[in-house]
Amino acid sequence: MIIRSLCFTFALLFSSLALSDDIAGIWKHAEHPAWIEINMAEGRATVFRNDNKPERVGREMLKEIKTSSKLNNLWNGMLYVEKLGEYKRVEISMPDNKRMLITGKVGFFSRTVEWLRDDKP
Repeated sequence: MIIRSLCFTFALLFSSLALSDDIAGIWKHAEHPAWIEINMAEGRATVFRNDNKPERVGREMLKEIKTSSKLNNLWNGMLYVEKLGEYKRVEISMPDNKRMLITGKVGFFSRTVEWLRDDKP
């Protein structure tokens, strides 16, 4: 019984660690020619490529990315909002392993932006 319990605990621990890296990699904005690279070891995302605004390449777009709920594929972080010139708290979710949704709220308004995993940017 103890061995089975330990095996279950280790399996749960390792599956939780694997989920926390699911958003790592390169993502393309669903509507614009812009890509970001998420590095979970650093807890941040930088602009990897932007065909319309190349001066933004290398800029930190997301910071303080942390796992919110390992069982539901949710993360929290701070997103730089260009129009406001500051970072705002966001929730990051993955409905599946090819799509990422970043949702932020400012006052009464909420906006969700879709990103698509891009293995070959």
